[in-house]
Amino acid sequence: MSHSDDDNRQRFEAMIDDNLKRLYSDLVQEELPDRFKDLLSQLKDQDTSASSKK
Repeated sequence: MSHSDDDNRQRFEAMIDDNLKRLYSDLVQEELPDRFKDLLSQLKDQDTSASSKK
């Protein structure tokens, strides 16, 4: 592989990294949907009731 190919590959990989970081950052900032909040609450309630029975 030539030096030019290495440079292109590194730029391409950097672009992929930047895009993935941007996508992840956007997803992390989104609020959790109400349906997921409800499911998490139900799981927490089940866990609490199971722990209190011990």
